[in-house]
Amino acid sequence: MSDRRNISGGSPYEPKLGYSRAVVKGDWCFVAGTTGADPDTKAFPDSVLDQARNTFATIKRALDEAGFSFEDVVRANYIITNAAYMEEIIPALSEVFGEIRPAATMIVAGLVNPAMKIEIELTAFKG
Repeated sequence: MSDRRNISGGSPYEPKLGYSRAVVKGDWCFVAGTTGADPDTKAFPDSVLDQARNTFATIKRALDEAGFSFEDVVRANYIITNAAYMEEIIPALSEVFGEIRPAATMIVAGLVNPAMKIEIELTAFKG
């Protein structure tokens, strides 16, 4: 019997693109790249800080469903579309990871929708 559990975020893109919001495998939880749409309205705010906070809210829902928390996060990958956004998202990063301090990478790259300014991917471990 497999110990794999797929967590859906409810996005219509998950079945179309063949991915899950998160996958739990044993003591690990892998959270897919998540962008900053408002979790309820699905609209992208203009502020990259607001997008970062929305991203963390969506991720928190997936972690909660998976039985994990931000305290379990050991790796964070951040993609921003403009290097200047790094300074703007510091409050959101500090609110979530100020004391946890996972290993992290930040990359500047384009995202598939011009309204998207940030994407965050996390790995969590309970062991």
